[in-house]
Amino acid sequence: MRIAHLTDYYLPRLGGVEMHVHDLATRQQEAGHDVTVITSSARPAGLRRPAPDGRTGRDGPRVLRPTERMAFPTTLNPGGIVAGRRLARDGKYDVVHVHAGPFTPLAVAGATLAAEIPTVVTVHSLISYMEPAFRVLDAATGWSALPAVWTAVSDTAAEPVRRLVAPAPVFVLPNGIDAEAWRVDPLPRTPGEVLVVAVMRLAPRKRPHHLLRILRRARAALGPSAGLRAVIVGDGPERRSIDRYLRRHAMTGWVDLPGRLEREQIRALFQRADLFVAPAVLESFGIAALEARCAGLPVIARTEGGIGEFVTDGQDGLLAASDGAMAEAIVRLASDGALRARMTARARAVQPPVTWPGVLRRTEDLYGLAVERLDRAPGGRPEGRVG
Repeated sequence: MRIAHLTDYYLPRLGGVEMHVHDLATRQQEAGHDVTVITSSARPAGLRRPAPDGRTGRDGPRVLRPTERMAFPTTLNPGGIVAGRRLARDGKYDVVHVHAGPFTPLAVAGATLAAEIPTVVTVHSLISYMEPAFRVLDAATGWSALPAVWTAVSDTAAEPVRRLVAPAPVFVLPNGIDAEAWRVDPLPRTPGEVLVVAVMRLAPRKRPHHLLRILRRARAALGPSAGLRAVIVGDGPERRSIDRYLRRHAMTGWVDLPGRLEREQIRALFQRADLFVAPAVLESFGIAALEARCAGLPVIARTEGGIGEFVTDGQDGLLAASDGAMAEAIVRLASDGALRARMTARARAVQPPVTWPGVLRRTEDLYGLAVERLDRAPGGRPEGRVG
């Protein structure tokens, strides 16, 4: 099967969408499919194709970047959007898999290909707050009436999409994970110390400053003798302001910012960690939290997002309705080693329902549905279409 993944964001930019698209495309390629990633995301000069670790190297899917030779190589370049859609349209693909979110103009343009090519659209974000804008866009383009197969990465993320494309169904197509690859052997802990880990892009939507306030509140409640420490992995536009915040509030002695880490380095960090915290409210799935859960870390997250679809409150983590409740959850787990041990045992014993074999089977089923839907659409597939 010839598959094109159409995405506004891709490696080397790091994030849940970028890593998922790369992992999905790589596994499809390993299964014998001919896979191409078409992205309006530019790559820095001299950077080669991404390797399976999410960085660079010779392996991985073929990547086409129509913006990289343009004067303004950004995801908002209209020329790049038009060129990316044209590459998908004229590439003789059997199916186009569009990866969409709130600010993904290439994905929106690519979704209109559903009138000509079997198309699956996966929404990777919570778009409830942008429903009015999407309704205006729909009135102009009519994309919700196209014979695309609509999907979202969690049931939480699917709800606003269902309101937008009704009566068409919206299926859940989650991110995949190699659960065994994320299992770790815990290292001996430092007596009297509790290590909290977060892995995120340091951008406003992920709420890193809220996380710092949550950590301050938890440490104040526990007292300095409790030995609470934190490592926040990641980089992004908020890095400098976070550094200033840590210095201003005398947190540099117990909060570390190592920047971006390779997957193997994150696994090594999980070996000596006690808790994982995910402060984002607009979290459609939460792949980093899922990785931590597979490593056996109790996960503390907000109730609003999609993390609750693979973390069960009170069993392998705690779900909180507010930032104050998140701080209380950290205090509770930091103070109760027996509870942490029970949650770790449960997370290690119960495999999450989103491992790669099942996700790949579901993806292929939805590709088949996209073919059927276009064939049944009025007029069927356009005769003589190039590609």
